[in-house]
Amino acid sequence: MSMKLDEKTLERIIEQVTHQVMILVQREQEGYLSAQDLSAGNYFDRVQPFVNAGADRLASTLGIAPTDGRVSHMIDHTLLKPDATQDQVAQLCYEAKKHTFASVCVNPSYVKLCADLLKDTDVLVCTVIGFPLGATSTESKAFEAQKALRDGATEVDMVINVGGLKSRDYELVEQDIAAVARAVHAGGAILKVIIEAALLTDEEKVAACQLAKVAGADFVKTSTGFGPGGATAEDVALMRRVVGSGMGVKASGGIRTYADVKKMIAAGASRIGASASVKIAQEADS
Repeated sequence: MSMKLDEKTLERIIEQVTHQVMILVQREQEGYLSAQDLSAGNYFDRVQPFVNAGADRLASTLGIAPTDGRVSHMIDHTLLKPDATQDQVAQLCYEAKKHTFASVCVNPSYVKLCADLLKDTDVLVCTVIGFPLGATSTESKAFEAQKALRDGATEVDMVINVGGLKSRDYELVEQDIAAVARAVHAGGAILKVIIEAALLTDEEKVAACQLAKVAGADFVKTSTGFGPGGATAEDVALMRRVVGSGMGVKASGGIRTYADVKKMIAAGASRIGASASVKIAQEADS
């Protein structure tokens, strides 16, 4: 459920959800924090000592768009169809090299092929974990991430446990993300957390972003592209407001034109996931 929020309402939601999230996460760190000391303005600094991945793991450019004017550098060139063939994945890699996209985003079974084809290029290999439902076990997600890293992935997009979030089992959701974050960061890679915004209320979107931040993720991402809806500028703006400038926000799902990309960047996106990337890049250069 998405709605237009005024400044005051948004601030209240963020503060209330932050309070709930921090109280639950605090149970693992008994005695460290007093719940009444937490607020939307200070929570990240106060919990920094027990965030699983420290600030030194966050590149300074994650939260901002590149300034060189090349929109292609922000795009994860994506092919996640279940019937994608090896030839189509090879074409994806060729297009990514030609247009200097940030990465190719493929299913785990194609990570090794992409890593081989993109060797000695600046194009990264991104894959998806717990995709597209997010309902697999934490152990399965962590193992899947480790295998993808061994195969050559340098970025991982995981789906949160949506049911856990909607049940307000914040500890489960935080631990799910943190386990994958530990595996991903141990391999020197970047973790993006897909919240599947179209399934969430605004309060749940805030909670998902807060939990991803506390658990040590590097990005939050709007959608899988397989859910009931894709990225919206409103969701991107809300996510950016919650995570601040230190994390990346990836807009994904239904982005098909350069105009769509510009709208997402204006709302606060620092990365774009798209399958229509070549068309977008051509429009941007015309």
